[in-house]
Amino acid sequence: QVQLVESGGDLVQPGGSLRLSCAASGFSLDYYAIGWFRQAPGKEREGVSCISSGGSRPAFKESVQGRFTIARDIVKNTVYLQMNNLKPEDTAVYYCAARNSRMPCGSLIDQYTFWGQGTQVTVSS
Repeated sequence: QVQLVESGGDLVQPGGSLRLSCAASGFSLDYYAIGWFRQAPGKEREGVSCISSGGSRPAFKESVQGRFTIARDIVKNTVYLQMNNLKPEDTAVYYCAARNSRMPCGSLIDQYTFWGQGTQVTVSS
């Protein structure tokens, strides 16, 4: 059974850092791409970052470039999103999602089949 469990969300002050985790089970990251998405209140869900099954990490969210870094641990079957210099506009529920594909990953929600339950990130002073 495919399962994704996010953790690491918290309340943090502007300029602070958080590391989100996405623990995957029921499949191997060697064959699945993982994407991180977020949804702020009243806004549509948007892609933040992704890592393909081959390990490539295309950049597609300009507002987080240089601040957010995606990484994975194949042994732990876990993907991480390191978020630095957080801003109030980063406040959202963050989701990870999985796509069974060897193709490069992307930001389109419809490309992803399995989703986690989300973890809340709040950036506020």
